[in-house]
Amino acid sequence: MGFHGTLRPGLIQLKVLDFDKTLNFYKEILGLDEVGRTSDGRIMLKCYDEFDHHSVVLRKADTAGLDYVGFRVSGQETLEDIRTKTEKFGYKVTEVAPNTEQPGFGKQYKFTLCTGHEFHVYSEVELAKDIPPVKNPDIWNRQPRGMRATRLDHFLLYGPGIEEAERFMKEVFDMFVPEICNTPDGKRLATWITSSNKPHDLAFVEFPKPNTIHHIGFYLQTWEDVLNAADLIAINHLKLDIGPTRHAITRGLTIYFWEPSGNRIETYCGGYTAYPDNPQRLWDADQLGRGLFYFSGELIPSFLEIVT
Repeated sequence: MGFHGTLRPGLIQLKVLDFDKTLNFYKEILGLDEVGRTSDGRIMLKCYDEFDHHSVVLRKADTAGLDYVGFRVSGQETLEDIRTKTEKFGYKVTEVAPNTEQPGFGKQYKFTLCTGHEFHVYSEVELAKDIPPVKNPDIWNRQPRGMRATRLDHFLLYGPGIEEAERFMKEVFDMFVPEICNTPDGKRLATWITSSNKPHDLAFVEFPKPNTIHHIGFYLQTWEDVLNAADLIAINHLKLDIGPTRHAITRGLTIYFWEPSGNRIETYCGGYTAYPDNPQRLWDADQLGRGLFYFSGELIPSFLEIVT
């Protein structure tokens, strides 16, 4: 499909506990590059195959978890249209001046969804100093490290009122919903939402506590890369959650684990090609175990219950 409106999830700011151990994980094990540090001490990073100034920000805090997520849109006209639509939807919008909260980023608008999550939206961001080759390009200009994460891919957010959040993403961000899971009475339990051919750019799960995050997803190129990630989890004594395994939902080949500060990470590859005119895939709640863990078909309660 052609891109219009919302381009991609392009920014996430995370709360972390131990800068040294956590930064070493993101750089040497996950394979991100450090871009720089802000005046207030936050650390900016990017994946090797990303062009934008940075995509991941670490902020030292007393607890792990999420500060906010950001989406890049196709231009200033789209940015202003989203601001207008967001206010009409009923969410208060605050303007963030260029190069203030995020170095290298143009004007942003921020607002909070019914789920309690803070979203940022922007259309302009500087190119990173070290971008992928573009003239007669090699596959990479420096051998990727560790798990070889190519890009920030998606996030799964937990909070109340996800049917409203889903409607917001469709009406305001012009995204679509390839896959859903409903309870027996027809209420939304989970939703997977995208702006492109990816099966999801973000997902929501209904949860009573607001502003919680289940995981941050980074994309790998091959199943062998997922297995390499499993080796690195074992070698570095990281805490494994699930996998390597396969989802039926999204069809991703995946592994989940926790980084040193306690934020859950997914590294995955594959997934089906999504088109907005395809029929929506529907899962019943009693089949969610099969949807999440296709090989075993059994739901693991801790996987759904542990969030930050």
